[in-house]
Amino acid sequence: MSSDKIVASNNDLINQKSVELLSRLKSNKSKKLIKDALEFSVKMHRGQERKSGLPYVSHCIDVANILLDWNMDATTIASALLHDVVEDTDVTLENVKLLFGNDVAFLVDGVTKIDNIVFQSEKHKQAENFTKLFLSLAKDLRVIIIKFADRLNNMETIQYLSQKKRKEVATETREIFVPLAHRLGMAKLKWKLEDLSLKCLDLRGYNEVDKKILESSKVSESIINNAIKPVKKELKKYKINADIFGRYKSISSIYRKIKSQSKGFEDIYDLYAIRIIVDKIEECYLTLGVIHSIYPPMQDRFKDFIATPKTNGYQSIHTTVLTKDNKLTEIQIRTKEMDNTAETGIAAHHLYKGSRKMKDLDDKVPWLRDLSAIMDGDNTEPEELMDLLKIDMFEDEIFIFTPKGDLKKLPVDSTPLDFAFAIHSDIGFSCVRAKVNKKLVPLSYNLSNGDIVEIETSKKQKPNSSWLNFVKTSRASHAISKHLRSIEIEESIKVGNQLLEKGLRKSKLYNKLSEIKSRYNELNYKNLNEFLSDLGRGRIILKDVIGKLFPDVRSSKNKIPSQVDFIESARSESEGINLDGVKNLVVDYAKCCSPVPGDSVVGYISRGRGLIVHRLSCFNLSSLSDSKERIVSVNWNIKKDISFKTKLHITCLDKAGVLHNITETIAKEKINIIDVETNVNIGGVSDIWIVCTVKDLNSLNELINAISKIKNVDTVERVFS
Repeated sequence: MSSDKIVASNNDLINQKSVELLSRLKSNKSKKLIKDALEFSVKMHRGQERKSGLPYVSHCIDVANILLDWNMDATTIASALLHDVVEDTDVTLENVKLLFGNDVAFLVDGVTKIDNIVFQSEKHKQAENFTKLFLSLAKDLRVIIIKFADRLNNMETIQYLSQKKRKEVATETREIFVPLAHRLGMAKLKWKLEDLSLKCLDLRGYNEVDKKILESSKVSESIINNAIKPVKKELKKYKINADIFGRYKSISSIYRKIKSQSKGFEDIYDLYAIRIIVDKIEECYLTLGVIHSIYPPMQDRFKDFIATPKTNGYQSIHTTVLTKDNKLTEIQIRTKEMDNTAETGIAAHHLYKGSRKMKDLDDKVPWLRDLSAIMDGDNTEPEELMDLLKIDMFEDEIFIFTPKGDLKKLPVDSTPLDFAFAIHSDIGFSCVRAKVNKKLVPLSYNLSNGDIVEIETSKKQKPNSSWLNFVKTSRASHAISKHLRSIEIEESIKVGNQLLEKGLRKSKLYNKLSEIKSRYNELNYKNLNEFLSDLGRGRIILKDVIGKLFPDVRSSKNKIPSQVDFIESARSESEGINLDGVKNLVVDYAKCCSPVPGDSVVGYISRGRGLIVHRLSCFNLSSLSDSKERIVSVNWNIKKDISFKTKLHITCLDKAGVLHNITETIAKEKINIIDVETNVNIGGVSDIWIVCTVKDLNSLNELINAISKIKNVDTVERVFS
């Protein structure tokens, strides 16, 4: 066929499908919106083809027809006609909004976002999280319904794809769309998608079950009819008008029973079910009595979902009986309204079949019964019930991707740093920068559903206490706190060991070192490190330790120093600061760590400068290990209103007004700024160093917390050098 003839044929097909679609519309108002969307879709997709060779727009029209079958509103159908224009043409979302309004643009955007999700079943096996992500991104149930119609049409035409692609699409359908349809109560759709998936993934198994159904259909029909006849006859006596029919269960359902129960087709007893539809609720119970008077019931196979409806609104009576043909047969009894609900929006086997891992989802969808009225009611105006379709089922969760497509579930308001710790604690500890959707953001940036986050790390990076001000997850905060405590404990153990060795050497008791270290349990300590840590922090003093372990040591030869001769009726002043434990020495503060009241500190007796106060975790203390006898235990004893110099390092985005907001915040905290230095790096990140004065550690932490909350500020940390 020539290209001209192909084009003509395609145009004829499009025209035919368009006429058929528009002829189904009742409202003129609906017809105009849908006609405009149809014409625009035809125009924008012109020249595009499906794998089948058919015009691409034919798929959009087919999806719209499926939605008409489900009685969806004009906005949803118009959105379905346009659902691929943003993804596959030059049309922007703003174009859609301008031409068709906010509602259509909103739905098209929702479908586009879901289309961008990369599902990798074999690698992740996180179908449940992906299902939740679908719902979270959708925000409006109509987005999900459009995707259902889109997927149903794709599965019905899947034969045109390559074998590899067929398997990928069928697997995604089975693991994402089938469970979601099941949870949302769309039973017919669930069975269709499940059967189509099975046909792709195990054609041989599908055909075997299908063949068995065909071969046994005559026998089964006979059994069903034999079971129905006496029931019909008896119901007429009670003047109960009932529709009674039998049905085979879906191919995939029977296939699953054969596989899970390791039985043959002939050994599965519930291959089919009988359904009885009556007018009134009281007739359901009368019918039940009639059935049990004819056939003996299986007591453990009775369920009354009329008296206690399922959480999704499903109502019916289920009973399994033994027929005259000696066959166990399931019978379902319900009213017409109940049947309507079950068939068009509520799954008939919602809670007692399938995984219960997503029961939380079921509990959050009480509006599904109303949804069935929208999708099936002839006299219902769907627009009046659109508010029922607004969803925010997982408002406490967001779903975030790594650049490779790994999916992580986090609490709302989580940050890139939370994401880093969710991957691995080592990634969190070494995290220096983050990109969200390829844009550099602060580590404190609030993530949104579907964000793709890239974490940059450095071996030089170390956690700091300011991170605790903005991380959301308990995993991150626990890891950071634990790491910071371990650093402090490690340093206190080192200092405690130095104090112990120095004190024993000074008191001529160095030969007792090993014995003291082995008797920590007599001092009520669980291990040696706990004892050394308390000694290093000044929580216990060496004099008391030796006095308890060696009470007979009294001679002047073995005079026990009160923390090495420096601590006893202590009193030394420097700029109005009193430090218990030091006598007749000028006190200064180490510039390498800038201690402030509230820090764990130790003193170092210097030559010429008096006592230098260091933070217990100061790295320079290790370089003083050759002068252990000069290290003494000291404690804060503030008696005057004095400020201490400290330095902060702030990283932030290079945005106008950030520095102003930082200095304004510091001023509000009534803190004096001594010096400010800034540097703008490549990539739009600024480094700011601020030297200021604070009263104590509490006021410093309050300042760090206040600065951390400023917009575009990434990290705030105290600098010790």
